Parts: sequence; C-alpha cells; structure tokens
Amino acid sequence: MFGVSVVELWPFLFDVLAACMVTIKTGLLPVCFHVGASSSLSTSLTCEQQLSTSTSPDRMVSLHPLLDNGITPGSDSFPGGTLKCLCPSSPVEITLTTNVAHNHACGCSKCWKPAGALFSIVGVVPRDELSVTANGDKLTIVDESAVIQRYACKECGTHLYGRIEKEHPFYGLDFVHAELSEEEGWQEPQFAAFVSSVIEQGFDPAKIGEVRARFRELGLETYDSLSPPLMDAIAAWTGRKNGKLPAAA
Repeated sequence: MFGVSVVELWPFLFDVLAACMVTIKTGLLPVCFHVGASSSLSTSLTCEQQLSTSTSPDRMVSLHPLLDNGITPGSDSFPGGTLKCLCPSSPVEITLTTNVAHNHACGCSKCWKPAGALFSIVGVVPRDELSVTANGDKLTIVDESAVIQRYACKECGTHLYGRIEKEHPFYGLDFVHAELSEEEGWQEPQFAAFVSSVIEQGFDPAKIGEVRARFRELGLETYDSLSPPLMDAIAAWTGRKNGKLPAAA
C-alpha cells in the first residue's frame, strides 16, 4: 500500500515501539514525535538525557572502540586466553580454553560495555571451558533475579562472565567480553543484536538510522532480537521441550 515491504518496515516498527516504551516508562524522551515522509522517527524536542554518539554532525556514530576503526578479523585456530577486569592491581582473571562463538554487538541494557560505548561486544563459550583463575573473591552477581547471572568485579564493576543456572535454551554457555583480553585472535563481531534497545535507554530515535547504516558499513547485519541461527536454536529447544519436535540425539 505504501510501496514498502513488510520486511523493510520491521526495523522501523521496532524503533517506534522502543521509542514509545522509553517515553512512557522513563520520560527520557519527549512525548511528542512525528513520522516524516522518509519513514524515520524524529523527535520534536531535544533530549538532554539521550546517549551522545558524536561530538559533531560530521562525525560517524560511535558504536564501540572495537568497531569504530573497522573490524579486525580473528583466527579460527585461536585457542583462547585470559580476560581481566579493569582494576589497576589484583584484577579478577578468568581463563578460556577456547575461542568465543556468536560474538556480536549488543544494544541491551544488561550487558557490560566500556565507558562511552553505545553497544557492548559479547560472545559465548561452553561453561566447562571457563574458569576463574585469579581474585575470584572480588566477584559478585549483579542481579540474582536475572536469567543470566552476570559476575562482576566488586571494585571496578567490570562484568567477567554471565552464566545461566536454570532451564534455558542457552544453558551450558557462558557470556563473556573478549575485549578484556590482551591476546589477539578472538572471533570478530558477527552481527548486531537488540539494536532498537538503545532507544529504550535514551538514544535519540531520529539517529537510529545512522546506527544501522554504520553497522552495514562494517558488514554487520542488524537485528532487533538475536541472529536467525540463535533464534532458530531457541525455537528448536522450545519445540523439543513441548513435544512438538523429537528429542535431540
């Protein structure tokens, strides 16, 4: 009817929904907004509390330090390494005996991100490939009610890993931030997830198109949930649990 396919509209609809949620629930964005002819959501007022992503109109959107200057490819044969919190002395250290998988940029409000970053970079490893190897007494769970139990340093606040202890499609996988390692070779980001979620945290909806465009420039597909393979894995797990699919071999 409007000359635009449903697939093309999905990102825009998610952006509108996210803007409505943050407006109603937090007041971080102005209540009044309009949809222009270009199908981009623009606010009618300046948001003092929005996340800043650039210092001038000519500067590209800043996503994350590992993305802003281009993506460095990892190595398929990388065997793992150590991740450390940001404490200048006696840092918490965890050791991974494998490379991360499904590494991606995440726009959710729960994942740890470095100061000034709009997105986090997070991947997963099997939980038996992760061990705390130094100063584990400094770790505490950020939110014990959350599905992912995120273990963070009590002193610097850095998240070292997230673990799922209840029945869940991703049980057995730990979530980690490979950027906390000094070694090179970790899997590079593969996609961007929960992109619209940055709007719920106060990001200007009018600029979300710039964010998606920047990810495309980097060669990363953007999603407002997880990537299709991960969503398929969740659906398959649910199907087996409710008896609609045969049990996994």
